[in-house]
Amino acid sequence: MSTKARIYTSPSAFPNPQRLRLFLHEKGIADAYDEVIYDMAPGGEQRGWRHLKMNPWGETPTLELPDGSYLSESAAIVRYLDAHHEGRKITGATPLEQGLDTMWDDRVWVQILYRLTTQFHVLHQGLGPKLELTNNPQWGEHCRKEALSHAALVDRHLADGRGWLLGGENPTFADITLCTAIAFSKFGPVATPLDERFEQLDRFWQRWTARTSFQKAYADGGGLEELAHLRR
Repeated sequence: MSTKARIYTSPSAFPNPQRLRLFLHEKGIADAYDEVIYDMAPGGEQRGWRHLKMNPWGETPTLELPDGSYLSESAAIVRYLDAHHEGRKITGATPLEQGLDTMWDDRVWVQILYRLTTQFHVLHQGLGPKLELTNNPQWGEHCRKEALSHAALVDRHLADGRGWLLGGENPTFADITLCTAIAFSKFGPVATPLDERFEQLDRFWQRWTARTSFQKAYADGGGLEELAHLRR
């Protein structure tokens, strides 16, 4: 029986768990954790009572801590693990770096990735009747437009030639969130591929896909034909 800590999570097509998974590989600590991958669709396993006892919100990922308690929400888990483990501080080594990373992560998560996930949920019944309780095409299209308008601002920010959002040599958590947003924008019903619409986001995406951490994090293909060659 494994003695590793557990993360209750989902396949890589689901963007929030994938933010954590990509962080784990970028940090080089993925082997320190066992992943319990739920049957999200159509099973809705994460909304069953066993998971709700750990995380009443019924969402993934959820980290089981050594004392038997649990930590949820992707950014919270990432910040805890980044501080807990040695190595490069992906969420920032100084207060300023941490502030800048949080600023950009919030911008990308709230204005782009969350808009795309809302679009996904209200435009179709992809996760089945247990989970998809609202159908609102007008709101879905509004979210698509909002995601595109904010992606344009990020694209402009990257137009000075910087490789990563904060301008450093290595990606931070905000870059991980942006990478995950681009991947999800290409997924099936979302059908709003940001890398096809914005030159700098395409360059950013290509930069990520060449990284070993990305290739390990998307070892199941992420539900994208483009990444099918990474399947193991």
